[in-house]
Amino acid sequence: MYLSWIIPAYNEEHRIAKTLREVGAYLKSKNFPGGYEIIVVNSASRDRTADVVRGLTTQIANLKLIDVDNRGKGWAVKQGMMAARGDIKAFADADNSVSVEQADAFIPLVCTGTSPDCFDIVIGSIEVPGAMVEEQAQWYRRLLGKLSKLVIRAVSGLWEIHDSQRGFKFFSRRAAGIVFPRQTLVGWGFDFEILLIGKRHHLMIKELPVKWVNPPDSKVKLSAYATTLIELLRIKWNDLRRMYR
Repeated sequence: MYLSWIIPAYNEEHRIAKTLREVGAYLKSKNFPGGYEIIVVNSASRDRTADVVRGLTTQIANLKLIDVDNRGKGWAVKQGMMAARGDIKAFADADNSVSVEQADAFIPLVCTGTSPDCFDIVIGSIEVPGAMVEEQAQWYRRLLGKLSKLVIRAVSGLWEIHDSQRGFKFFSRRAAGIVFPRQTLVGWGFDFEILLIGKRHHLMIKELPVKWVNPPDSKVKLSAYATTLIELLRIKWNDLRRMYR
C-alpha cells in the first residue's frame, strides 16, 4: 500500500464528515500505485463521531475506523501509525485546518525507496517562509502559541525545527517503524517527542510551509500549555537519560 492517512478524532461529529469527504476525494483522484487507506482513530468520543464514520464507510473508499481509549491525541496517532500499512504514513487533524490538497508538496519528498533525494519525515509549518495563517483565535492564544514554540525549540533539542506542533506530518515506513514504538507521551507534547526521536536516530526531517486556518472553536484549552510544559520537561529528562537513542 502506498499511503495511509490517519485522523485522530475526539467528539468531531459536526466536522468529521466534511473532512473525510475532502480527504477521500483527494486520495481517490491521485491513483496512487498500491492504493491508500484512511484511518480514523476515535478516542472514545462521547458524541456520534464513530457512528458518522461508520456511516461513511460505504460512501468513501478504503475508510476504516479504530476505536481506542481516550488517553490523548498522541495515543490516538500512535495507534493509527502502528496499524497503518502504507509506505508513507501521514496524520492530519480532523478539522482539516491544513487542507488535504497541500499534501501535493509533501508526498513526493517522503522516502519510499525510489529516490535518493528524499526525507524520512516531512512536516507542515507556519513558521517558515511561504506559510500563510488565517487566525481566528484570541490574541492571548496567539501570544502563548508564539512563546510556547520558542520554549519548545530551546528546551527540547529541536532548535532547527521552527514549528513542531502542526497536525500535518508525513513519515516513511522506515521512519514510522523507528519513531512510534519509542513514543512515550500520549498528550499534546507527543509532536515534539516523535521529532526528537527521529533526530536522535539521524532521520532526515524537512519542514515545509503550509496554509493553516485556525478555527475559532479550537479544542486546545489554556491548561494544555501547562501540560505541554510538563511534558517538555519529561522529554528533556528522557533525552538526558538517552532513552530515545
